[in-house]
Amino acid sequence: MVTPKSNGASTGSMQASPNVAVTASCSVRMPEQSNDYRVVVFGAGGVGKSSLVLRFVKGTFRESYIPTIEDTYRQVISCNKNICTLQITDTTGSHQFPAMQRLSISKGHAFILVYSVTSKQSLEELKPIWEVIREMKGADLATIPVMLVGNKCDEVENREVAASEGEAEANRWGCNFMETSAKTNHNVKELFQELLNMEKNRNISLDLGGKKSGRQKIPGPNKLKEKCSVM
Repeated sequence: MVTPKSNGASTGSMQASPNVAVTASCSVRMPEQSNDYRVVVFGAGGVGKSSLVLRFVKGTFRESYIPTIEDTYRQVISCNKNICTLQITDTTGSHQFPAMQRLSISKGHAFILVYSVTSKQSLEELKPIWEVIREMKGADLATIPVMLVGNKCDEVENREVAASEGEAEANRWGCNFMETSAKTNHNVKELFQELLNMEKNRNISLDLGGKKSGRQKIPGPNKLKEKCSVM
């Protein structure tokens, strides 16, 4: 089951994917559980962070851009053969909330750093966020799953960042890399699949619709070992 929790901008009216049960909620923030696995999504405004998350948890895509302050989605997963919760936090693209950003980093178990392949500036804007993650996580960062994601790869004519440039940046940062399109659903499920596969401290299972997802080889220095699935 997935439960979206809106802490900021409205995410609009959407239909649930047939493979994922969705329950809308406008209640007060739910308390975090010790067995939550928290994935935090960062990126500049308009790069498609919310679109990626909504495509993954609901199977929907919206054309209009609605700025996000912070939205969190929960989904039941299998972790070390026990039930736990995948908590995905879709953060603001604004730089006006540094305290909120640092709080998300401090609580995060894994990170998705999103830029748009149609904007070199959006890739540049990830660098300060990456530096804060490095500063706050310190030596633990070597065991933390991080994925650099070039979204909107379907917009071929408007591309400003080549895939090779994104991969090179990921290699410099020591994280993994993938290009996606929330609009066409290209590599969206694979993104979360591989991110969880990178987790070394838990055996997490991600199984959408009852069928195990195949693994995809992703360029980058981190060797992906663990299996991951959503119930």
